[in-house]
Amino acid sequence: MKGALGAIRLGRLLLRLVASLALAIAILWASAALWVDGPESRVLAGALAGGLVLIAALMALVVRPWWRAMVAVLAPFAIALAWWLSLAPSNQRHWRPDVARLPTATIDGSLLTINNVRNFTYRSDQDFSERWETRNYDLDTLVGVDLLISFWGPTLYGHTITSWEFADGRHLAVSIETRKEKGEEYSALRGFFRQYELYYVVADERDVVGLRTNQLGEAVQLYRIRAAADKGRALLLDYVKEINAIAEQPRWYNALTHNCTTTIWQHTRAVGSGPTFDWRLLANGYLVDLAFERDSVNTSIGLDELKRRSNITARARSAGNLEGFSKAIRDGLPQRPPG
Repeated sequence: MKGALGAIRLGRLLLRLVASLALAIAILWASAALWVDGPESRVLAGALAGGLVLIAALMALVVRPWWRAMVAVLAPFAIALAWWLSLAPSNQRHWRPDVARLPTATIDGSLLTINNVRNFTYRSDQDFSERWETRNYDLDTLVGVDLLISFWGPTLYGHTITSWEFADGRHLAVSIETRKEKGEEYSALRGFFRQYELYYVVADERDVVGLRTNQLGEAVQLYRIRAAADKGRALLLDYVKEINAIAEQPRWYNALTHNCTTTIWQHTRAVGSGPTFDWRLLANGYLVDLAFERDSVNTSIGLDELKRRSNITARARSAGNLEGFSKAIRDGLPQRPPG
């Protein structure tokens, strides 16, 4: 009997600890949301964020019994959450020139027409000649899908880009990014809140890949993906669906749930070709390890050799602004595994 009572008491204690910890994390998140997404006045935002923490702490200390205290603490969190969820993204801001235009697409049979394909020529990441193009692609001539991973430092995490190859040698690259306003820079912390709209950079590889290797000094790897033509087509059409949807109704970017990799994963899941959730979708520097395990890339050579041969950085820098950029960066790449 005593043992049973002890187990019950221990269970109640653990429940209190878990509930208290969960609410503490929730209050800290809500406080951070008020600071990041709250009023432009830092004084007012700080007062709201600090006030939320103070009110929650007082309720936790004063209200009894403990479950009433938990309910009392939950109330200000719920109010803050409701406010945060009400924040609406917009397509009408003073955008930076490289994300100023939203891509849209139409489909007529097998003919895909995309407006506002970015094809800038860069002299530096801040100095470039703008060129927005309308391009046509025959979906019946789709050859395959490639995945590019760009690293700016440690290789635990990078930026992922999807690219579709067509029989005429052209490639259509899509990079899922933040849509930044003039004078705005990306912040990893702010990316977890409602600070950036989601943006699909639909571009020539010479633009979106060359910018990273040649102007930003990043290292890029390119992997040819095993995918049947119908799966590659379905994936592209799912991207197109979202691209058009964003033009009608903007979406928020989120560094955890809607980033460059998790959004790709959501697209692959939508067409029935993506893996179940894996931690390497977040630590995407190991994404190719996951692809290698799933036999989605060329496995005829070892993983380390595949990574070495898939590093296109030097070739991209040598190609510069050449029109044959896409062909040049694929010289010497491991073959695409059959779908």
